[in-house]
Amino acid sequence: MQRFTVTVDDDLSAQFDRFMAEHGYTNRSEAFRDLLRDRLERDRLASSAAPACVGCLTYVYDHEQRELARRLVRAQHAHHDLSLATLHIHLDHDTCLETVVLRGPTATVTDFAKEVTTQRGVRHGHLWLVPVEVGVDDHAHDEAATGGPPHLHYHPTS
Repeated sequence: MQRFTVTVDDDLSAQFDRFMAEHGYTNRSEAFRDLLRDRLERDRLASSAAPACVGCLTYVYDHEQRELARRLVRAQHAHHDLSLATLHIHLDHDTCLETVVLRGPTATVTDFAKEVTTQRGVRHGHLWLVPVEVGVDDHAHDEAATGGPPHLHYHPTS
């Protein structure tokens, strides 16, 4: 393990101490390590250095917007290989929230999120890429159980 010293101004130090207290950290080292890990993973995922990812896409939309619900369903079906689960919530008479858990190639997941969140009538959208290693695996399953031949799919590796 490496040890290094960091000098910060008083305001930043006070903010960091408040962050630690709000999140239940008992020492600065662990808080700093978690912040550093989080930032490095976000940068790695954003740069597409991660060939595959797990993500959570959440968006709020007006279901009364002409053809929007149909376009959203069509987009999900076109990318059925990415979607693990979808949660649909009615917020009020006109507004819905959907959360889609995704797994697949980082660039494809990101492109799908952009396709959904840029639809006219989608008010808010955010893709959270989860920092987990995901590997591509090609192995045989019992054809009677899967109904088909061996195929490529993704598994978390850490």
